[in-house]
Amino acid sequence: MPFVSAADGTTIHYRMVGRRDGEPLLALQGLGADSRGWIAQQRALGARYRLILVDNRGVGASDRPEGPYDLEVMAADAVAVLDHAGVDSAHVMGASMGGVLAQVMAVRHTARVRSLVLACTACRHHRWRRELLEEWRSVALTDGMGALTSVAARWLVGPRLLRRFQPAIGMLGPLALRVGPEQFAAQIGAILSLDDALRLELGGVHVPTKVVVGSQDMLTPLGDSEEIAELVPRAELTILGGAAHGLMVEQAGTFNQVVLEFLDEVVGVPVPR
Repeated sequence: MPFVSAADGTTIHYRMVGRRDGEPLLALQGLGADSRGWIAQQRALGARYRLILVDNRGVGASDRPEGPYDLEVMAADAVAVLDHAGVDSAHVMGASMGGVLAQVMAVRHTARVRSLVLACTACRHHRWRRELLEEWRSVALTDGMGALTSVAARWLVGPRLLRRFQPAIGMLGPLALRVGPEQFAAQIGAILSLDDALRLELGGVHVPTKVVVGSQDMLTPLGDSEEIAELVPRAELTILGGAAHGLMVEQAGTFNQVVLEFLDEVVGVPVPR
């Protein structure tokens, strides 16, 4: 279990799975989620790539420092992981908050990013989403992570999956994985404090970029992904019909195929038919 010490002394945990000789693919999860959120991607993507799966500060086996947190610092944590793993640059895949971290990496640590996969994410704040996240923070701190599950679930998965798998919803999104309410709140604080000016710098990101969104995503709707795809010069958008915010699990097979086809084209690997 590799660990690296970040610039401020916080210990960050990561795992490497997949092909040892494959090109590196750094994977960053979203709010409250640890690296286990990529469980549905490990085998499919690991068959051709070397996955570097990060536990963001505050979750999983990484340290859980007191807040406030900062997305710029969390992106630097991911760069520290690359340094420790001996990786000069990697393809970077991020989901939700992890997608914002991937954007920050592409803007602030340009030479470390070979390509981007930005799933169910955004590049700006909306008033309604800011108010929603503030509500989630309050519920987590006041009533605990268990209470947050019923509040957040409908924003994370489509109605069909919600009806069928209500007992297993804890595997998706900012629920009770391995995160405490204080660390969950600190991650929300980091999201809310990010300057919207990030989107003004996306025009300078020139690596191949795949933007993926579910047609039923309520938390980061289609318009957010369309904006990113318009701002990043080499971006292309893929919409997964019927998927919501948890598209990596809801439609794992389709999502994995989209990512593999994109990365294989970037790398120049023939895609099996």
